[in-house]
Amino acid sequence: MKIGLFGGTFDPVHRCHLAVATQVRDQLQLDLVLLIPSGDPPHKPPGSLAPALHRLAMVRLAIAGEPSLEVSELEIQRPAKSYSIETVRTLKAQYGPASELFFLIGLDAFLDLHTWKDAPSLLSLCHFVVVSRPSCRFAALTSLPVLPPLDQAALARIDSQGQNRLDISLPGGTSLTLLALPPCDASATDIRRRLRARLPVSNLLPDSVESYIIRHRLYQEASDRTGVEG
Repeated sequence: MKIGLFGGTFDPVHRCHLAVATQVRDQLQLDLVLLIPSGDPPHKPPGSLAPALHRLAMVRLAIAGEPSLEVSELEIQRPAKSYSIETVRTLKAQYGPASELFFLIGLDAFLDLHTWKDAPSLLSLCHFVVVSRPSCRFAALTSLPVLPPLDQAALARIDSQGQNRLDISLPGGTSLTLLALPPCDASATDIRRRLRARLPVSNLLPDSVESYIIRHRLYQEASDRTGVEG
């Protein structure tokens, strides 16, 4: 099997998350994409996320009816802070050597990969699929210390939309795939702001997720939020 791993806070999950998952699935012909909500991510301050079980429930609602998309509770079930290297090692053991893992990530987050725990090992354990972000250019990858030298002309072509995909072989048999996907204008930060301001979000969220947020009064003013985990 070819399995995509798509982690994030999903706070809340929105239509651009789903677009990335389905477009990468289709372009790389993945059999399955696992959406993996974070439990207690190391880079987020305590109390800054909606409760993990709410975020998990919203992802389940968002992917209902998509058999090639599944949600994983792996990181939420961990009692301590969770790191990507631990998640990948666990999933490799779970799915076995016959499966290939593809780590889906935005370009902005990937540019910080060298600060992640055991980043070189992570690159050797799974393929990486890096998708475009409006505020970043693929040319910036030439300064990433954990990567081998890259073809600057090829990076320029994908930045200029002369091509929409670039596959790069990495030492150890894994690969790095760069994908320029169509821009998507939904962001979790903006959605939370709109919800606090009582502005419409119907075109940004699946209907089932919007209904869940309203029912559980998520993303209200700070004084109204209850049960936010540290």
